[in-house]
Amino acid sequence: MSLLPSPHLEGKVILVTGGTGSFGTTFVKTVLAEHEPAAVRVYSRDELKQYNLQHELSGDERLRCLIGDIRDAERLRVAMHEVDVVIHAAALKQVPVCEYNPFEAVKTNINGAENVVAAAIANGVRRTLALSTDKAVNPVNLYGATKLAAEKIITQGNAYAGSSPARFATMRYGNVVGSRGSVIPLFKAQARTGELTITDDAMTRFWITLEQAIEFVIGCLDLMQGGEVFIPRIPSMRVKDIADALAPHATRRIIGIRPGEKVHEVLITEDESRRARALGDRYVIYPAWPSWALVHERLGEELPPGFRYASDNNDWWLDAEEIRSMAEPIVAVA
Repeated sequence: MSLLPSPHLEGKVILVTGGTGSFGTTFVKTVLAEHEPAAVRVYSRDELKQYNLQHELSGDERLRCLIGDIRDAERLRVAMHEVDVVIHAAALKQVPVCEYNPFEAVKTNINGAENVVAAAIANGVRRTLALSTDKAVNPVNLYGATKLAAEKIITQGNAYAGSSPARFATMRYGNVVGSRGSVIPLFKAQARTGELTITDDAMTRFWITLEQAIEFVIGCLDLMQGGEVFIPRIPSMRVKDIADALAPHATRRIIGIRPGEKVHEVLITEDESRRARALGDRYVIYPAWPSWALVHERLGEELPPGFRYASDNNDWWLDAEEIRSMAEPIVAVA
């Protein structure tokens, strides 16, 4: 990946919460390789993953690894000292884990978002961009509900900022190809047995690669004024088409939709589309009450009445060859 220099990365101090996760690790590596930040601070709980990342990027003195939890407000305030940009990627995101541990999900995903906002305001961090998910739209599970609450907290963080230069925005996207819990490594492993398990033949999902997500995040940093929810224009896949592309000769066993799942995912609802715009390769949902700005410039084109951006009504679908190409570098689960 080769990205144009961003004025919000070049010479800047960047902190990534959840910096040793799937997204965080790739983001850190990309920024250090393709840009010239003054420093990149990885903020996460896992010392082993931090050790591995430091070993992999040994010799790059711009990398700083800080042990910490977004539940710890004081530690976050210290970690954000003299930081210019925060990428907030830390979260509990496995649906069954959040359902079984609801108090923990709230502490990390909701209280953690509040702590990120408070620490950024206290330190005058100019740009904080949080990662969200299609599960936050009309949520049917606790994970989605906590991410919806986190989106609202991030947006209204701009109102709390007052005279501080701190500004906050969110990017909301779909399933990341090959991330932890992705169906592709599961199907690759099941293909060896000759049988694939499919929840529902009708199921569809939005898909985005890690590289696309990182490029999108960097573009959002350049566009954000404060309070936006940015959504990439990305393709849909039918789950059964993934199975056909990866294991065309394997048998199929329908196991039924799992608790907390939807048949189709939504990235923009009809209600949200009234304050959303189409802007090139993305959509932008503008805040309903931007009290922090007398004039909040709305870029892009208005969406038609009743517009709904869902994985089943998308105008962009991946074919079998494109699915195989995206899946090729992904390793099967053990």
